[in-house]
Amino acid sequence: MNNAGQAIHIKKEILVRIIEAFFSEDFEEQTRLIPYIMRPKGMEVPYRCCVYKERAIIKDRTIAGLGFSIEEDDETVSLAKYAKKALERTNINEKNLTVLQAACKGCSTNRIYVTDLCQGCVARPCLSSCKFGAVSIENGRSVIDDSKCKKCQMCVKACPYNAIVKISVPCEDACPVGAIKKDETGFASIDFAKCINCGKCISACPFGAVHERSQIVDILKAIKSDKKVIAMIAPAIAGQFPGNIYQLKSAMIQAGFDDVYEVAQGADITANNEAKEFAERMHVANEQANEWLNTWVNEGGYEETPAQTEEKNIQKFMTTSCCAGYNELIKKHLQEIKPYVSETKTPLYYTAEIVKKDFPDAITVFVSPCVAKRAEGFDNTNVDYVMNCEELGALFVAKRIQIDKCEKLKYVKESSKQARNFCLTGGVAESVKASLKDESSVKPCVINGLNKENIRLLKKYASSGECEGGCNLIEVMCCEGGCIGGNANMNSQKAAKKIIEELSSNSEDINKI
Repeated sequence: MNNAGQAIHIKKEILVRIIEAFFSEDFEEQTRLIPYIMRPKGMEVPYRCCVYKERAIIKDRTIAGLGFSIEEDDETVSLAKYAKKALERTNINEKNLTVLQAACKGCSTNRIYVTDLCQGCVARPCLSSCKFGAVSIENGRSVIDDSKCKKCQMCVKACPYNAIVKISVPCEDACPVGAIKKDETGFASIDFAKCINCGKCISACPFGAVHERSQIVDILKAIKSDKKVIAMIAPAIAGQFPGNIYQLKSAMIQAGFDDVYEVAQGADITANNEAKEFAERMHVANEQANEWLNTWVNEGGYEETPAQTEEKNIQKFMTTSCCAGYNELIKKHLQEIKPYVSETKTPLYYTAEIVKKDFPDAITVFVSPCVAKRAEGFDNTNVDYVMNCEELGALFVAKRIQIDKCEKLKYVKESSKQARNFCLTGGVAESVKASLKDESSVKPCVINGLNKENIRLLKKYASSGECEGGCNLIEVMCCEGGCIGGNANMNSQKAAKKIIEELSSNSEDINKI
């Protein structure tokens, strides 16, 4: 198991122990003991320099698992007190991520570096490849001026000896918006004004130093209360656990939920609404353009009024709007594309609306592999809490529930095959296309993951007002592969995709739902 895999394993073990502690006779004391149970005296230390360092990091992970920020911890507060505070908490915090400084390696600065492999060759391809004057020759060898270097890596590609390398900081490289950087202490720090909650830094850090602030204690309190607790499972969940989604519903009810709704139910509504919106935008635009053109030809030409000129700047494309990470990107970094974004709400929005209508006084819990959905849940009054796949998996382990041994329970409303494919790259666009009377009017393209390159591409589309290749429907997914590429998934993308495609192949077409 690699470092990242080990970090996930430790995080899940801590979540299991928090849940077990919650259902014990003394939550506070059992929570306090977690670092000592996991790293007892005399145990061989697996990762860090000593058992005390290991316990310190486990304590920080437990603090995050209880829903608190490590940045606000002064190290004097015991886990027992944090457990008590979690029980007393009535509101969740909108900042979803926290950095465990004790786990952070404080990686070397992200830069381009000339190694000892440099041969000082006569051709000097590194020198000629740099457009910024950052490369010079000193004592017959290449040297890079960090103040001039733009990290374009042209010198890295040009060197015939592979003597020039990029020293990477994984979390910084993964972040598409530059929201995570070293602070004055030399450790990673998140700028929440920039952060789009994509979770890429969580997956990228090989030390597991970036952590979600869990809402698991709040959810357990709700389950233990006398109120109904309704779970809403994202389409991606179908590919994360053994058994099928009907057994999953049964397992979740055994775990304490009163009922379970598929968010794919809301995806059907999203697809239909987005299809209508797309048809209206494209149809109206084409009719207006033809009308003006005919008038201009018939009357021999005339000078347009400013209003007519503005109206003729018709949209040539529309982007989808169901990805929470993409919506955060628009809000904080890409407002110029907003006029081209569908105004249709997300599948979660519609599902939560249905649940609250069916159970007005219920507590709703959305289950998702996505950090950004925590932000969406925070902004939606119909969504009380959000839990990820790891947390749900930990709940099953703590409760000793085997999903594939559970009975199958039907959902109140079955979802379409297209809606169940929403979590796969291309699935949203295909759902919209299938919902239209004239599928040939749709020329989709897919932004498969938000990275710096794809963000530049979206900016280009926004500034030019059109998409390359004549595409008119752009599906934007924050994670590569779709939601099954989210940071808190339990299964590999390949395995998850196979399970979801098998489920969807046995589901009704969207036009028959």
